[in-house]
Amino acid sequence: MSTADFVVVANRLPVDRNTDETAAEDWRRSPGGLVTALEPVMRRTEGAWVGWPGRPDLEVDPFDFDGMHLVPVALSAADVEDYYEGFSNDTIWPLYHDVIAAPRYRRNWWEAYQRVNRRFAEATAAVAAESGTVWVQDYQLQLVPKLLRDLRPDLTIGYFHHIPFPAYGLYSQLPWRKQVLEGLLGADVIGFQRVADAGNFARAVRRQLRYETRASGIRVPTGDGGHRNALAKAFPISISTDDYIELAQRPDIQARAAEIREDLGNPQTVLLGVDRLDYTKGIRHRLKAFGELIQDGRIAVEDATLVQVASPSRERVESYVQLRDEIELTVARINGDYDTWGHSAIRYLHQAFPREEMVALFLAADVMLVTALRDGMNLVAKEYVASRIDNRGVLVLSEFAGAADELASAVRINPHDIDGLKDAIVRAVEMPAAEQGRRMRALRKRVREHDVDDWSRSFLDALAAAGRRGGTSGEVADAAADGDRS
Repeated sequence: MSTADFVVVANRLPVDRNTDETAAEDWRRSPGGLVTALEPVMRRTEGAWVGWPGRPDLEVDPFDFDGMHLVPVALSAADVEDYYEGFSNDTIWPLYHDVIAAPRYRRNWWEAYQRVNRRFAEATAAVAAESGTVWVQDYQLQLVPKLLRDLRPDLTIGYFHHIPFPAYGLYSQLPWRKQVLEGLLGADVIGFQRVADAGNFARAVRRQLRYETRASGIRVPTGDGGHRNALAKAFPISISTDDYIELAQRPDIQARAAEIREDLGNPQTVLLGVDRLDYTKGIRHRLKAFGELIQDGRIAVEDATLVQVASPSRERVESYVQLRDEIELTVARINGDYDTWGHSAIRYLHQAFPREEMVALFLAADVMLVTALRDGMNLVAKEYVASRIDNRGVLVLSEFAGAADELASAVRINPHDIDGLKDAIVRAVEMPAAEQGRRMRALRKRVREHDVDDWSRSFLDALAAAGRRGGTSGEVADAAADGDRS
């Protein structure tokens, strides 16, 4: 097997498999900012990507795609059920999102999580070049850094945590809390979305492992009487801003935005919510607030329409099935009570759309509602801002989304405060154009200055500085900078 100086490890490969009617199989690139951010680095360093190909029991040999070397890790149907749907998404996900839903702790799920993480670590160890750099992504693979360090102590290892890291009082519920912390501390740099998340992690390390934590890093015993330094720091992720600007400037997408408003009956105000169908997103709170505004007479159904896009998510997990039923019942009730022949209160779309259609929706929407109860970042907020090349529109943003730390000019809300949420929506609907322009210009400046290239470059720079042997890490950071300049 060929080796790579730079290896990304993620739950999924950056491609999806297509099967056409003649059973000829092919791969297409997955959408997402992570691939966009890392592709220039991977091309310049002959990088590899280790991940699951997306289907149970699919055995695929390593292959090259669009300048990347892809290393598939096979998962059985039982692995998917226990490691992914079970421990990752029914234990870690709810626990790390402030126990909005009750996490379940099952020993067989934990055993599967350990087993699959080891499989990822072994695949990575086999493909990484001597003294190479490895960047592990997200909560499904929290054990990989230590497993990989045990297998390949020559590597420089980074880990980025895309979701929140909970306060210690919640994290301490996890029966395997020490093992997870030790797994993460196998990395040289552990990145988080928010300063508070990095603080929560350091506090858990102090309480559970009794390691010394400082701003400069965490002193991790090496087992030979020595210590090494692991940096835990916030590196807020972002989007490929220029891509959204380019799409928003296209005449066909601007025409599609006008067509969307026409299809909605040309209301004075279009409000928009775009989320994965997940209990962390606060969709129920948003619908409740909007329904009450119509009931109270503060918003007329002839004047305002809420478009709610809820892309399918984890449809085999029972809590998600129940959430979908509840949301669709709420939408039906509100529409049944308040729709007219010509206007609908809520246009609900339980489907995913291509990026071009999403940008058209962003251009059509006067108000963007991000009401997450807990969110690592929420890139939709940044996508909306990047798309508003007219410097119009209002972003209503939950203070519990990581984006709130950066997007200070948004209208901030506590989604649990329904009355406050209602007031914020009315304020957004009635906001004068001058105030919209002032706020949106400030938001766009922030998103343009801190895009996904800046995120990847800042993390890889920190990883290069943390590397104990230099060489490869420095070359990876240089490649990231070269990609930014090109």
